[in-house]
Parts: sequence; structure tokens; C-alpha cells
Amino acid sequence: MCKHILNAQVSVRAQCCRRWFDCPECHEEVSDHPLRRTTEMVFACKKCKKVFRKDLGSLEEQDEFCPHCDNQYVIEAQEPTMEVGFETEDIRKDSSLVRDDRVKQKMLDPLEAMEEYRKRYAKQMAMLEAAEEEELFKD
Repeated sequence: MCKHILNAQVSVRAQCCRRWFDCPECHEEVSDHPLRRTTEMVFACKKCKKVFRKDLGSLEEQDEFCPHCDNQYVIEAQEPTMEVGFETEDIRKDSSLVRDDRVKQKMLDPLEAMEEYRKRYAKQMAMLEAAEEEELFKD
């Protein structure tokens, strides 16, 4: 898997060392010699896993596709981009940093929020008092 080109459709066999690479940068990272340039390339399609040769000196429009499965391998490369994000502990414990854009965020009126909090607090206190009374009657 190439970390330089995210949507690589073929692997290329380097003529200098006869090893397979997804891009010239991958060859550069692993090898101690420069990549030998040539017009005839050997490709391995990642879709059908078959090998084929192409002469890049006379490349035509139909040569942009794998001869076995018609997978188009000459496409615009998608390269990784840098992203700025937040690092946090387990997201299941603290989901305050995550906002789901698919859900419309409801704006709360501060007075309504305070009233709702009072109701929940009163309900919890009533349940607590009921539990205490139950314990008194048991004794």
C-alpha cells in the first residue's frame, strides 16, 4: 500500500532491481540506487492482479486501461493531505469534542434549560425521599 499516492491502480516493476513498487517515491525510500528510467514499463493491475507491458513512448488513449479488466489506471493521483484535529482520550468517555453534522443542533434557551434542570432535580429528590421512606418502614 502506497503512502504517497492513495488511489494507485497499478504496481510498477522497477527495471533496475526487478522489484514491485506503487510509485517512484516508494522505490526511493527502500532502495540504495536511483530508479532506472525506461520507456517500456511492466505493470500489475491491482484489480485483476494480472501483469501487462506498455510502451510509454507511444501511449494512446486506450492504453490508459488494463487490457484484462478495463480498469483505468491513468487517473489523477490523490495524495495525502495534512489535517489538524484533536487528540483526546477514549471518545466513548468524552464525546464533548465531537459534533455530528448530520444532526441539527438544537439551540437551548437558557431559561428553558434551567427549568428542565429544576424538574429533573426535583424528580431525583422525590425518588430519593421515597427510597428513604421505604427503608424506614422496613425497620
